[in-house]
Amino acid sequence: MELVARLRALQVSSLSDADKTLPICDPAIRAVLPDVTLAGPARTVRADGDLLGMVAALGAAEPGEVLVVATGGVKLAASGELFAGEARRKGLAGIVIDGYCRDLRGLRNVGLPVFARGSVPAAGTMAGPAVLDEPVDIGGVPVRSGDIVFGDDDGLLIAPAERIEAALDRAEEIERVEARVAAALAAGTPLADLTNAADHLRALAAGEPSTFRFLPA
Repeated sequence: MELVARLRALQVSSLSDADKTLPICDPAIRAVLPDVTLAGPARTVRADGDLLGMVAALGAAEPGEVLVVATGGVKLAASGELFAGEARRKGLAGIVIDGYCRDLRGLRNVGLPVFARGSVPAAGTMAGPAVLDEPVDIGGVPVRSGDIVFGDDDGLLIAPAERIEAALDRAEEIERVEARVAAALAAGTPLADLTNAADHLRALAAGEPSTFRFLPA
């Protein structure tokens, strides 16, 4: 998907700045491995203390998809090295768990992007049922299969594709501007000289409408 390819070149913070109404998951759900970018369509699954749904989801998921796992708050690991290894083998983009994972040493070896609230050694049963492709809540965000998952070290954003697509051009422009500003700062230019901060502050003090912005190159 062109949408996913464009997301992989961005930071989640830039997309969030482009549309501040896009839903952000609870920041307690974080990347288990550092320096990763996760982007792809969701495949929802429930693992409320039982792992049979994870096995079924791994069998049904298509390359590029992200397993998005609701656990109902159960403090048992919903994924580990073997599930991540199978996800990597099938070409999945990653796994997001509103709950816990395990096998951190193995996950580092697999290298698949995994987001979770933390790790715990105990896992659930394999008794079923397997519940896939039903709406779930992930860190306070309602998610359906097919929604776009976008995550990096800053956190996790999940929204319907059309909402993300509508913000992409603006997000890419934000990154171009920030790259220019970062280069100017590295060259010794003060931040104040790169923004309208002085005029913005004067306007606000006078009760006049104003918007903070970076100045053109």
